[in-house]
Amino acid sequence: MITAHTPWTVFLVFLRLGFISFGGPIAHLGYFREEFVVRRQWLSERSYIDLVALCQFLPGPASSQVGIGLGLSRAGFSGAVAAWAGFTLPSAIILVLFAQGMSAWGNAFPSGLLHGLKIVAVAVVAQAVWGMARNICTDVPRVTIAVFAACAALIWPNAWGQIAVIICSAVIGLMLFKPAQQHTAEPLPISVSRKVGLVSLVVFFGLLVGLPLLIQVWPSEALAMTNAFFRAGSLVFGGGHVVLPLLQSATVFNGWVTDDTFIAGYGLAQAVPGPLFTFAAFLGASMNAQPSGWIGATVCLVAIFAPSFLLVIGVLPFWEQLRHSFRTQSALAGINAGVVGLLLAALYNPVWTSAILKPQDFGLALIALVALMFWRVPPWVVVLGSGMLGWWLSGVL
Repeated sequence: MITAHTPWTVFLVFLRLGFISFGGPIAHLGYFREEFVVRRQWLSERSYIDLVALCQFLPGPASSQVGIGLGLSRAGFSGAVAAWAGFTLPSAIILVLFAQGMSAWGNAFPSGLLHGLKIVAVAVVAQAVWGMARNICTDVPRVTIAVFAACAALIWPNAWGQIAVIICSAVIGLMLFKPAQQHTAEPLPISVSRKVGLVSLVVFFGLLVGLPLLIQVWPSEALAMTNAFFRAGSLVFGGGHVVLPLLQSATVFNGWVTDDTFIAGYGLAQAVPGPLFTFAAFLGASMNAQPSGWIGATVCLVAIFAPSFLLVIGVLPFWEQLRHSFRTQSALAGINAGVVGLLLAALYNPVWTSAILKPQDFGLALIALVALMFWRVPPWVVVLGSGMLGWWLSGVL
């Protein structure tokens, strides 16, 4: 008989959540709390909040990292993999199938439908910018950091420009912000030794630094893809939407996917449950390089989530000390403001510039934004509706 502590059971629980978890990372955390704190009582409310705090501190997709931590607490390292696989596979498979459909149908694929998906991406990113700005940019210094970060990202629209923005934001945060003292928290119910944590961090930084060097010695499209997606998963603070500019600079600028394919896939990614980072599977399957298809999707998906595993396992043994460091909190305050600017820049280019081409495009984007923010229509309904309206408008106008 299967117990509640086996990786298989962890996989099945997260697989169900992977099929029903619509609404983005904040909604995912709500699903997790209801399932694991209230219903199954795998951990206490305080421990769950502490785990969420850790994953908000780390770069990468917070909800997936919380899932990895929950799986780790129940069934060790294999449980962490099982939790990630169950939560990730449903949306990844849907997006790969869509990418293959676009490739197979080619010009027969309705262009109006694709344009509608690109338009809804404008509304989705605008909602993310507004929500993050309200919660993060609460004073003049943070607003200023965000504005200058957006300008810098528009002037230097490449991966190194994004990295420079994050580093500069952290330095400014260290100089400007002084967070308040936090209360003592309950230790997390996850046992990882400091030795394992150090090994994990060494592997993380070794890959982050070593992959670009390895490409110089041994040029390979597969290695270049692995490096691009690993770097994107390593440098994203502030939620899944912030990965947009990093992936766009890595894939579109390198000619791996077209701008139209990128934005259409990003729009569709809003309609599927699970983590937004599964957009990497769509991009991997759509590559004009090799590998592509299912192999490319697997390479990109594993590469973008690998930093989450390494960082969660690596930081856990040192979390209690880090979380009370004023310098850490100050740097994160600056980084969070900077990523609002990165997302604002991405809202303009490539999202707005590739989608809003005529007045009716702006009207449809405005309706989608109101539906998401004020009418509280589920995101997947808004995405599908925008796609259908885009298809209809292309035949009428």
